[in-house]
Amino acid sequence: MGDAVFELLVRERLAAQGSMPAHILHKKAVKKVCAVAQARGYDRVEPLLTDEELGILKRGRNANSTHVPRSCDPSDYRKATGVEALFGYLYLKGDLQRLETLYERMEDDGTEED
Repeated sequence: MGDAVFELLVRERLAAQGSMPAHILHKKAVKKVCAVAQARGYDRVEPLLTDEELGILKRGRNANSTHVPRSCDPSDYRKATGVEALFGYLYLKGDLQRLETLYERMEDDGTEED
């Protein structure tokens, strides 16, 4: 659930930037949804989390993964799994405002997007 919620947030933001060819939209979305980008976001939101949210994040991160893609660092993959678990939890809980807040923090890296 969390991976779908995260990807939906990414694609909504990209679509709101204005009209662009579908292949460009897709390439930009893939860059933001990948494990490396989600791992960076993990580090940005972790200090902001409540104890309950932190527990969900860590439970997702520590879940046993039977397969880590070869192109991905296992640490990044685990962090990305934690982010997806947290986003899925917040979505199912109905806390969309908190979901938006954390997503915005993940996106805010102090640089301008290309």
